[in-house]
Amino acid sequence: MPRSVVGPGGGRFEVYEPTVTPLNGASRPGTSSSPSVEILPATAFTVEPIRWIWSNWLARGKLHLLAGAPGTGKTTIGISIAATITTGGRWPDGSDAEQGNVLIWTGEDGIADTLLPRLLAAGGDPARVHFVSSMQEHGKPRPFDPATGMPDLVKAARKLSDLKLVILDPVVAAVSGDSHKNTETRRGLQPVVDLADQLDCAVLGITHLSKNTGGREPLERVAGSIAFGAVARVVLATVKPADTEAPRRLVRAKSNLGPDTGGFEYTLFGAPVPDQEFNAQRVEWGEALEGSARDLMAVERPDDMGDALEDAEEFLLDILAAGPVATKEIRKAAQAHGHKPRTVDRAKQTLNITATKVGFEGGWAWKLPEPNNAKYANTDEERQHD
Repeated sequence: MPRSVVGPGGGRFEVYEPTVTPLNGASRPGTSSSPSVEILPATAFTVEPIRWIWSNWLARGKLHLLAGAPGTGKTTIGISIAATITTGGRWPDGSDAEQGNVLIWTGEDGIADTLLPRLLAAGGDPARVHFVSSMQEHGKPRPFDPATGMPDLVKAARKLSDLKLVILDPVVAAVSGDSHKNTETRRGLQPVVDLADQLDCAVLGITHLSKNTGGREPLERVAGSIAFGAVARVVLATVKPADTEAPRRLVRAKSNLGPDTGGFEYTLFGAPVPDQEFNAQRVEWGEALEGSARDLMAVERPDDMGDALEDAEEFLLDILAAGPVATKEIRKAAQAHGHKPRTVDRAKQTLNITATKVGFEGGWAWKLPEPNNAKYANTDEERQHD
């Protein structure tokens, strides 16, 4: 039976629903519980241009990635972009930004001692920056989980007027399944894509480049499944040159919306935090760059990520510095930072990190060793329980 619907362009069209045939052979029209497919002609849609927040770099309603090696200032760049939006400042290419609000979720950095000082040092307006704090469930607060909470985040974010940008750091946390599998990654990123579309803002997901991938195609270097780079409409990458005196580089590794080449030089430095007696990291933008992402990233040293085992050891020392951490959380964080599971296991052994069960039926947790304290749980057993 046909029914009349109004298309996106305002025109009215007839849509046909399927006829459902019961087992007794009688036919009846599709009911409200029956699935139906709506097919609209192209004339039902109105042509519209890409709406840029930063021309050819950040677009409304789209997912973007910012990937890079540790120490290249990815989060600081994200905060710099946020600061520019909140004040209607100038982009690295000299163009003017349209003022608006920014929403940030972080699973790695402290807000009060890291992100807010960097925002203030960058000259951002704190009244226009908002942080995802927690969720209320059955009257009790719990940490926000981007892998399951995107629909709830959309509802909450609708209360923010003139929202221009959402930052997710790290974006891999939005994938509840195996982020190295294409299907699971695409499924996990779909709510993030929907969030960008429904809130009509740019979403910037921060992630890592895989270790020891220097010289390969930039999109192949994004940590996890290739689906991360495929789903994002724009992919940016940060580069630390082999020459330690040379500026770092922000390059455009992919764009389905505009130019996919070029970049900017930048340096990181400690800038005073207003009304405080300490500094915070800030970005200073430099010269514009021409060329493909692969050519612009060729300034890295071979195996640009250095020794994988040494990096994994530094990662474990850092994450366990404040006390024991659940094995599941360590695995997830290690994956987000681009550390391979086998390398993390080797680092665990070389550092003599201990693993212990939490509670009678609890999972495993890792902690730094005490003097003369031998490791007493093996990785295979931990994986069976976790």
